[in-house]
Amino acid sequence: MDKNAFRSMSYGVYITTSVDNGRPVGCVSNSNTQITSSPATVSVSLNHDNYTTDCIRRCGMFAYTILSEQSDPTLIGRFGFFSSKDKDKFEGVDYEKKSFMPVVKSGCGYVVCRVVNEVETSTHTIFIGEVIDAGVFSKETPMTYSYYHNVIKGTSPKNAPTFIAEG
Repeated sequence: MDKNAFRSMSYGVYITTSVDNGRPVGCVSNSNTQITSSPATVSVSLNHDNYTTDCIRRCGMFAYTILSEQSDPTLIGRFGFFSSKDKDKFEGVDYEKKSFMPVVKSGCGYVVCRVVNEVETSTHTIFIGEVIDAGVFSKETPMTYSYYHNVIKGTSPKNAPTFIAEG
């Protein structure tokens, strides 16, 4: 099987967040999808090993920021290659709380959800969320996974659903 075929699929690049006893936590995700518009429902898939996964489960809520092509690519490194358990990823990052959840202001929009269901796979948890808040920060073009790989020349961390080991 040629897993590179998955890189031809359309994905966005997001910073998915939650809280740990009031402290903001988050990680990069690229498998966020809209399920329905009424009621507004979305999903996000996160690796079992991500600290954010446990925080979402305990909190019962999550949010995500939709990154734009103009978003600082260092945000992806900060939120994608370190653990919130060991590092304050929000230190020095411009963010605000929307419906109690942290969202990064340098994206083009945000979505806040209450978890209504979870689906377990062998490596990831798919959180299904009822949207309780959403907004637009700018009309910039949303960043796609293809843009991230082909223009920014970014890589995926080992916990990403789209990680492909080189070699």
